[in-house]
Amino acid sequence: MDPKRHYAQLNDGHLIPILGFGTYVPAEVPKSKAEEATKLAIEAGFRHIDSAYLYENEEEVGRAIRSKIADGTVKREDIFYTSKLWITFLRPELVRPALERSLKKLQLDYVNLYIIHFPTALKALEKCKDAGLTKSIGVSNFNHRQLEMILNKPGLKYKPVCNQVECHPYLNQRKLLDFCKSKDIVLVAYSALGSHREKKWVDQNSPILLDDPVLCDLAKKHKRTPALIALRYQIQRGVVVLAKSFNKKRIKENMQVFEFQLTSEDMKVLDGLNRNFRYIDAKFAVGHPNYPFSEEY
Repeated sequence: MDPKRHYAQLNDGHLIPILGFGTYVPAEVPKSKAEEATKLAIEAGFRHIDSAYLYENEEEVGRAIRSKIADGTVKREDIFYTSKLWITFLRPELVRPALERSLKKLQLDYVNLYIIHFPTALKALEKCKDAGLTKSIGVSNFNHRQLEMILNKPGLKYKPVCNQVECHPYLNQRKLLDFCKSKDIVLVAYSALGSHREKKWVDQNSPILLDDPVLCDLAKKHKRTPALIALRYQIQRGVVVLAKSFNKKRIKENMQVFEFQLTSEDMKVLDGLNRNFRYIDAKFAVGHPNYPFSEEY
């Protein structure tokens, strides 16, 4: 099936591919892996590439994108590239230079989406959009109160187009998803397959999502992998979903998400796995006035 048909419309008129490729590489993995995997992802049909300044691999990811443009696999306008402002650059005067630094590493003229994690620096972000450095602006890890605060901000020029949050069958974010839909904000799911389980971010005793017996039973029923069931679940809920893998076979396999459908019964069963369990709880930020996870949603 042609992946080009699988887009969601953002509230600023731009289109976002509903399946994205995550490029985060744990510290112990060589950065070259991100370059290699991004090339494989583009070859497999991924057109939405998600990275960030914090991942320290934008140079490699940019090189992969440019090489696939150079060999005629894609044009720049086929690729939807997301970057994120890290929390050390929230002062308004640091925002544009941070984005320009990312663009220099990527050797691209613009990003398609630039995301912030805290409800500050929005004005500076709007100026980046006006300057053509980013096509759209979004947020990440915002709870509904923080979204309300931004939406009610006097003089708001551009509504965030998306809220990128941890979302998977153990944390299905139903209330936040409903809230975002009511405000025409797309929910983007990270850690949709559980998590990379890196020690500095994730408790090593946390459950392994893809080993869940319910997910494995549905995978057998549909003759697919548990990962594909978890990805398809999000797409059928109207969530844009990010998949991350460095394995060539799995990267190609994840594109099969468009080749089958879950029944409404399957969806109910998956909804039943929700336990509001968070792999990445950003404990380092607890106590900060903008810590997002103390709210129910």
